Amino acid sequence: MKHKSTLLLIKIVLVLIFFTLNSLGTSNPSYTPVITPDGSTLPYKMVDGVKVFHLIAERVKREFAPGFFVDCWGYNGQTPGPTIEAVEGDRVRILVTNKLPEHTTIHWHGLFLPNGMDGVGGLTQRYIDPGETYLYEFDLVQHGTFMYHPHADEAVQMALGMEGFFVIHPKTPPYKVDHDYAVFLHMWQIPPGTSKPNPNAMFDFNYFSFNSRVYPGTAPVLARENSLIRVRFANLSMESHPIHIHGVSFKVTATEGGDIPESAQRPTTTVNVPPGTVKTIEFVPEYSGDWPFHCHKAHHAMNAMEHNLPNMIGVNQTNADKKIQKLFPNYMSMGTNGMGDMQDHSEHMPGPKNTPPMMMGKGPFANISMGGMFTVLKVRKELTPDSASTWYDHPPGTVSRKVDIEEDGK
Repeated sequence: MKHKSTLLLIKIVLVLIFFTLNSLGTSNPSYTPVITPDGSTLPYKMVDGVKVFHLIAERVKREFAPGFFVDCWGYNGQTPGPTIEAVEGDRVRILVTNKLPEHTTIHWHGLFLPNGMDGVGGLTQRYIDPGETYLYEFDLVQHGTFMYHPHADEAVQMALGMEGFFVIHPKTPPYKVDHDYAVFLHMWQIPPGTSKPNPNAMFDFNYFSFNSRVYPGTAPVLARENSLIRVRFANLSMESHPIHIHGVSFKVTATEGGDIPESAQRPTTTVNVPPGTVKTIEFVPEYSGDWPFHCHKAHHAMNAMEHNLPNMIGVNQTNADKKIQKLFPNYMSMGTNGMGDMQDHSEHMPGPKNTPPMMMGKGPFANISMGGMFTVLKVRKELTPDSASTWYDHPPGTVSRKVDIEEDGK
């Protein structure tokens, strides 16, 4: 009888330990996996209690928008590289194989680790020559959103797209979000009619991307009404990007340096993401609709920008148009009455090969005069398999309309 009581007590203790460990997040942590729109998450294998990842630095052909292909450098066939996802307290082993035409390294931006694992060529390690594989191994002693990128010929390698997210979830998450997104901000100089970015560019960039895609190639961000949404922004480009989201108010909850105390968080609708930083925001969408999600620098939300054109606003170009159209029948001048004409007639005026129009998105009412760093936050009462591909169905009487001022203007 005493033996049975002891066994029962042991079972009760084991059950309590099991539930306690689960509640503390030390067994099967309760977190929402990160979604990298137009990207992926890097798989791993468990080897003797260590999470083993494999990154391959290589040339990548990336489709920025339908039919627009760019010759980039990246990891595992993509740019940005696949998101590395782990948990605070994990030990990770990352094998990095170099298939580039020059040497490289990999730096874990923001992570606390042994100096020899920091990935700075010539300072903390030898360079990884073409064809070589190097091993990085360390314990994850913090949580948050970090980045990986080269510290070798970085002006070229990062300019061509070598970057990726390293997300470390807390061992004991204080709460769980419903959707967790990661968006890398980048900018490129790609001369019209070509496919090779110019890594020597310092100022004159003409494409601006979310996860190395430009609108209308960017995937929408999906959200259910009254759910908790997290978006992680990272930036390794040469300019800051003020990201604005319509229809919601959010708080910046963390940077690459760690969590921001709740007392220091404030509501806003725009977050500026400077070079070399991560900004994490959280919000609860309350209003269904298709809401713009974009960089608020005007030229960053357009494609194939050219900054050396003269200002032609108000200039009569009719005679010049007629002469040029004798050689190029589809030609139309730019900018006499603003850029709206270009948007309305973009289908009828083809540009150079492998060059998308500046504004090429098609909306439910007309063309959308946006490109580049632009996508759509699609908020729905309930998400369905077709939420990403269908437009919001506005309730009657909730869409702005044309009126006759004399009859309806009151």
